[in-house]
Amino acid sequence: MTLIARRLAGHLARGFVMILVVATISFFIVNNIPGDPMAARYEKLIEGGMAPEAAKQAVKVLYGFQPDGSLWQQYTDFIGGLLHFDLGVSVTRPGTPVLDVLTDAAKWTVLPVLAGTLLSFLVGIILGVYAAIKRTGKLGDALAISGSLLHGIPQYVLAMLLVVIFATLIPILPPAGSVDILFEPGFNAGYIGSLVQHAILPVATYALSAYGGWILAMKSSVVTVLGDDFILAAELRGMKRSIVFRYIARNAILPLFTMLALSLGLLLGGAVFIEKIFNYPGLGWLLISSVQDRDYALMNGAFLLITAGTIVANIVADLFYTVIDPRVRAGEEAG
Repeated sequence: MTLIARRLAGHLARGFVMILVVATISFFIVNNIPGDPMAARYEKLIEGGMAPEAAKQAVKVLYGFQPDGSLWQQYTDFIGGLLHFDLGVSVTRPGTPVLDVLTDAAKWTVLPVLAGTLLSFLVGIILGVYAAIKRTGKLGDALAISGSLLHGIPQYVLAMLLVVIFATLIPILPPAGSVDILFEPGFNAGYIGSLVQHAILPVATYALSAYGGWILAMKSSVVTVLGDDFILAAELRGMKRSIVFRYIARNAILPLFTMLALSLGLLLGGAVFIEKIFNYPGLGWLLISSVQDRDYALMNGAFLLITAGTIVANIVADLFYTVIDPRVRAGEEAG
């Protein structure tokens, strides 16, 4: 078995265990919420004229387990459904499986997060290199200060500032929503243009909030590489400045690729505040709505999907770093 295959197998096994742990915690949270939402739903169905057995089955469909069974029976029913990708049915969307609701919401989170993160990563690493090389000049100071300022501002504050500036003071962008309802959904210029226009502020928020971290991390990494012996040796041999610059950038950027994959996973959870401010129908907005509506099946599903996204990001980060850095492969193969 190759090194990457071994690492992948180990990560998948640990990821599976972590998802089961999160699912278990979610299960016991639902079971211990004051007011017993399962019993309340059961009583409401009975009051509506449903037979007791039918009401029990309906609650089982909603929550994934029988409300009057033993705790162990409820837990095994819930985990069994999870292993078959059955997360129950949404209470606020009667008849709609939770997995379908999550799948529909995921695209509204993944695309803006991916666009904003990649944009901030590209700009941050380029300016981070210049901030390191010009660190004794005014340009280096200005770039470092801009990174520090943006890195210290919370995401939700940036989001509100962008709304105030570009939706109120200079009303050129919509303040909320994902698309204008006047356009018919489909592959047409009006609908696509509206999607892009509504996505600009969320994407800009993701990009600006991450930019500071990237430029500071890249600057620090470049400064470290500048002190390495191979850079000094290249300069002493009279190697062209452009070639030395490529050596510096290539070696300094390696640790940031791991951070890139991790940041994508973490932003899935961080999208809660941004999507709430922009009323953007992604996973974060869905999670808040499910808590407010006491839709516990949907809440469990959102938690699990965000957890799974973070775990996958960790796996990708580790495998990617193994592929791009030959020193890691050589070290593990030698061991």
